[in-house]
Amino acid sequence: MNRTQEKEALLWGLVGVTLFAATLPMTRLAVGSTDAPQLSPWFVTFGRAAVAGLLSIGYLLWQRAQGRLNLPVRAEWPLLGITAFGVIVGFPLFLALALRHVPSTHGAVVTALLPLSTALLGALWYRQRPSAGFWACAVLGSGLVLGFMVWRAGGLYLGAANVYLLIAMTTGALGYIGGARLTPRLGAEQVICWVLVCSLPLTLPVAWWFAPAMPSSIGAMSWAGFLYVALFSMWIGFFAWYRALALGAVRVSQIQLIQPFLSLLFAVPLLGEHLDTVTLVFAVAVIATVFMGKRMPIQQRGAPA
Repeated sequence: MNRTQEKEALLWGLVGVTLFAATLPMTRLAVGSTDAPQLSPWFVTFGRAAVAGLLSIGYLLWQRAQGRLNLPVRAEWPLLGITAFGVIVGFPLFLALALRHVPSTHGAVVTALLPLSTALLGALWYRQRPSAGFWACAVLGSGLVLGFMVWRAGGLYLGAANVYLLIAMTTGALGYIGGARLTPRLGAEQVICWVLVCSLPLTLPVAWWFAPAMPSSIGAMSWAGFLYVALFSMWIGFFAWYRALALGAVRVSQIQLIQPFLSLLFAVPLLGEHLDTVTLVFAVAVIATVFMGKRMPIQQRGAPA
C-alpha cells in the first residue's frame, strides 16, 4: 500500500468511525433502559437491517441501470453469510441487549476491543505480518481505552451484559473482515447492500414480529435513534468503512481506537453525560498510540487465502 492509498484508507476509515461512533448513544436512545424501555432490542436489530435492506434494493437497481452492478459469484456466498451474521445480527443484537442493562460508557468497551480483534483477523485473513511495534501500539491503545472505560463506568459489570458485549465484539470484527474481503471485487457500497438484501427474508419478518403494538407509545427520540442506526450505522457508514478496510485492514482498524471517545462526545448532548478532563487526557493518549501505530511497518506474506 503506497502513501496515497494509505491516506485514502485513513480518510475513509475516519468517516466510517465517526458515523459509527454515534451508534452506542443512538442505540441507547432507541431501546431505552430497564426502568424506561422503549423499542425492543430485537426490533432495533432486525428493523434497522430491514430498512437498510429495502434502501439497498433501490441502490442496486440504480447500479444495474448504470451498468455497474457486480453480482456475487458462487464462491462469495459463504463470505456474504459470515458478514451478515457479524454486522447484521451478532454485533447490533448483542450490543442492543447489553445497552438495556448498562450505560453507553460501559458499552463502549466493545468499540475499544474491536480494533485489536479486527487487526488480528485482518492479519490472519490477509496474510499480513505486523511488526512488534505495531502490536505494541495496538495493545497499549486498547489497554488505555479498556482501562478508561472500566474507570469511567465505576468498575466492571458482572452478569449477562458483559457476555453480550463480548459476543458483539467478536462477531463485529468477523463481519468487518468478511466485508473487507468482498470489497475489492464487489465494491464497498455493493458489499453491504448485497448483505442487507440477502438478509431481508430474515430481517423483515423478525422486525415485523417484534414491532411495537402501539408505535405512538414510543418516544420521538427513540424513533430518531432507530432511524440513525438504520441509515448511518447499518448502511452509509459501511460504504466508507469497508472501502477503508479493503485498502488496509490491519492499519485502518487502529483508527477505531478513537471511536469510544467520539461516542462519548456524541453522548454529551444526546444522553447528558459529562465530559471531564480525565476523558480528554485519555483521548489524547489513545490518539497518540494510533499515530505511532500508523507509522509502524506491516509486511505482506502473500495473497489473501
